[in-house]
Amino acid sequence: MIGQEETLQTIEMLQSEHLDVRAVNIGIDLFDCADRDIGRMCELVYAKVVRCASPLGPARRKIAQKYGIPIVNCRASVSPIADVAAGHDHSSLLRLAQTLDKAALDSGIDIIGGYSAMVQKGMSAGDRLLIESLPAVLSETQRLCASVNAASTKAGINVDALLLLGAVWKDTAQLTAESDGFGCCKLSVFANMPEDNPFMAGSMKGIGEPETVVNIGVSGPGVVKRAIERLLQCNSHIDLGGIAEEIKSTAFRVTRCGELIGREIADEIGAQFGIVDLSLAPTPAVGDSVGEIFEAMGVSAIGGPGTTAALSLLNDAVKKGGSFASSSVGGLSGAFIPVAEDCALAAAVGSGSLCIEKLEAMTSVCSVGLDMVALPGDTSAETLAALAMDELAIGVANHKTTSVRIIPVPGKRAGDRAVFGGLFGESPVMDIPNNTSTLFVRMGGRIPAPLTSLSN
Repeated sequence: MIGQEETLQTIEMLQSEHLDVRAVNIGIDLFDCADRDIGRMCELVYAKVVRCASPLGPARRKIAQKYGIPIVNCRASVSPIADVAAGHDHSSLLRLAQTLDKAALDSGIDIIGGYSAMVQKGMSAGDRLLIESLPAVLSETQRLCASVNAASTKAGINVDALLLLGAVWKDTAQLTAESDGFGCCKLSVFANMPEDNPFMAGSMKGIGEPETVVNIGVSGPGVVKRAIERLLQCNSHIDLGGIAEEIKSTAFRVTRCGELIGREIADEIGAQFGIVDLSLAPTPAVGDSVGEIFEAMGVSAIGGPGTTAALSLLNDAVKKGGSFASSSVGGLSGAFIPVAEDCALAAAVGSGSLCIEKLEAMTSVCSVGLDMVALPGDTSAETLAALAMDELAIGVANHKTTSVRIIPVPGKRAGDRAVFGGLFGESPVMDIPNNTSTLFVRMGGRIPAPLTSLSN
């Protein structure tokens, strides 16, 4: 039974603490649309996406109105296109990407993901073509997001794929230079990529998922921040264990709310409910920041000593609270640290307290990785690949998901400001040592899986 106090706390979350359902995502299987005739394939893909995704918008509005909870984005994810479109050439892939983009627009979908390839152990001809097509695809579509899984604990790290992606980041940034390389904001590169992630840019419909599935992403950094502030106001002698308990109970309530919304939307459109992803995903708005949670816990300079420990506490407490609330928790659930999308993290970069090395250390205990990091435009492709190798190595060695979403901003240097707009935010360009590992990266090949993964 939900008591009066819990009801009042939920109302407060909605009214002043930025509680929302960040994304409702429908996963759509496209393997039955595969065809050697690209024209026929595009027709089948367009028809299926529009048929399956169009009901999502009306269902979102109905359920949001019923419960008074904002549902920010309607999203769709499709089966990995590298597999669905295997055997097609570059021009056909671009045509299919444009079809997906149009299908998202016509069905009222804000963002569509799944222009993806799984290359952790090697690249097929279709995988390589998809990766090579990314600059054109990301610069010529508006709503389509892409992802590549280039490493896993079982397979190791595919350095050849990362070398190719280094050039992709450079080319994509140049083709979208007028928007500070915005095309790169729509590409995530992963280690241990989950198949049920509702958050972009790394969302796809996993091969092991149902025909159509609804995954829900709930976010509330402001809720957690305010809960900590209330706790400290009531008890100035509280310790870090007490703060962790408060975060857990807050995450419990938020997860319950998200699962209720997700199941009702799934029932409304006749799809299977998948998971609720409780991820503290910030926005550029003040009061909706993961960085501000660190400040509420007493870390006055984000990036200074104690920041990694604070993030570890936060991530663990969120996961524990979510797991206790529901048996359907999945995706990335935890704390995100996307620099440009978080006003406090971006400010810490500007003040010099948060550098690339400290940010990388923090990713060892968060739920994603180097996310929305703006880098100098003259950063070499090899340096970008090496940075990705470092980040994916953290995921491989620690049996966790890590990802890289980096933007080499054309024409800008460290300290200049990159502006991406909307939920993508803005941030100072971070400094990074350039061309220090060129020979190492160019050796290519695959970094083997760690020994611990071989015994499982």
